[in-house]
Amino acid sequence: MANVKYNIVANYLGQIWVGLIALVFIPLYIDYLGIEAYGLIALFAVMQSMFVLLDAGMTPTLNREMAKFNAGAYDAQFIRVLLHTFEMICYGLAFFVLILLWVSSSYFATQWLNVDYISTDTITNSVLIMAFIISLRLCEGIYRGSLYGLEKQVWYNLANGILATLRYVGALLVMIWISASIEAFFLWQALISLLTVLIFSIQVHRLLPKTTLPIKFSYAALIQNWKFTGGMMGITFLTMIFLQVDKVVLSRLLSLTDFGYYALAATAASVIYMIVVPATQAVYPRIVHLVSTKNFADLTELYHQLSQFIVVVISPAVMILCFFSDGVIFMWSGSAELSNHVAPLLSVLVIGTFMSSLSYIPYQIQVAEGNVGLLLRLNLIIVITFFTLIFILVPSYGAWAAAWLWIVANFSYLLVLAHFTHKNLLENEKWHWYFFDILLPLLGIVIVMLLVSLLAPLPYVSRLHWLIFLLFSSSISIVISGFLAKIIRLRIYSFLRNLRLNKH
Repeated sequence: MANVKYNIVANYLGQIWVGLIALVFIPLYIDYLGIEAYGLIALFAVMQSMFVLLDAGMTPTLNREMAKFNAGAYDAQFIRVLLHTFEMICYGLAFFVLILLWVSSSYFATQWLNVDYISTDTITNSVLIMAFIISLRLCEGIYRGSLYGLEKQVWYNLANGILATLRYVGALLVMIWISASIEAFFLWQALISLLTVLIFSIQVHRLLPKTTLPIKFSYAALIQNWKFTGGMMGITFLTMIFLQVDKVVLSRLLSLTDFGYYALAATAASVIYMIVVPATQAVYPRIVHLVSTKNFADLTELYHQLSQFIVVVISPAVMILCFFSDGVIFMWSGSAELSNHVAPLLSVLVIGTFMSSLSYIPYQIQVAEGNVGLLLRLNLIIVITFFTLIFILVPSYGAWAAAWLWIVANFSYLLVLAHFTHKNLLENEKWHWYFFDILLPLLGIVIVMLLVSLLAPLPYVSRLHWLIFLLFSSSISIVISGFLAKIIRLRIYSFLRNLRLNKH
């Protein structure tokens, strides 16, 4: 458990740093490049997410198999062969992505986007650079999955934090000192992506024991993992479509400026993932171990503990972004115009993201159990429904339809996934999870938000006043939520009691 605690701390520190530095620099990028250029950056993020689908099952498979190797299930020869096999497939897919986007770059520039100010040549050149970056990010995933499975998350987060700093700070310096152009921005991103792949690949190969036998591409290694990998490929493919289809449709129907506003709201809502993902990633190898050994007593304890922890730490942020989205955007960017366009969408999107975050733990347990068939069917139903409604409603109701559908889809997914997880793996835990792990801590925060709203500063007057108010509201919310979550409350009492005893 010591490694799990260290990994959770490392993941949180790493995610917080990467997330904060990204959020801090986004308004600066908009100042230098304009909201339309930020729309192009948002399109790049969507394209990256869609093409990383080609990696699909390889990253989670390597995460799972490296965790098993760490537990002694495989020898060094097998795990090196598996890694080499996935490397060859992944680099081949990266080359395919590079060629595909190179061929289609002019189509994006002339047919897909509704552009007012950026020239066609600039968009074409930007898409070409995006193609190179996306290819590298595709390769980066398999090494990230390997490092997580090997439980080298402290090293990963340190390295990733340094590289992220170079990525965001360097991009701003390039715009200040060299060229305030979107092409220069993407060129810097490409350079850092290349450096990232080199560093991560060297570290993974260094960590694995040396072998005397040659390492070759192995169909046998693929066949051994085909069921899990194939299922995860389908799940990842459907999940990414679900996460990005609204943005794909809106990028085609809206102007690049309006799409930039929606993408900015979605980016702000995704801050919630920065809080929940580190904990679930760090605990996943432990979940795999408990499921593999059929230790359901410890799995149940970990399940409730992690669920309450996640609700306590993400609910204050969710409610802040929902109740005071205008103040958050104004405090963050200093722009009343951005706040007016982004805040209303953010209030809705963040609720859907909260529902999505709650499904992470049941999802991790199902993956650890290998129930990819259930996840595949569930994702397929949700995606088909969401995809159909997006195309029906967005042309008439625009971004608002996409935002509200995001809530409905994630709520439906959470209810069904939680039902099957409790029915098949964690019997008699369903209502305890809903009431004590989620509803009770959340209810306390809602009451706090209603009360502190009476003290909210005036809109668009002082960023400092909003910062103080938001910090105060968040602090009170965490305290109340932690008190109402029984496991967290007992842990805090135990920590304080031990601290008092140690002083004596």
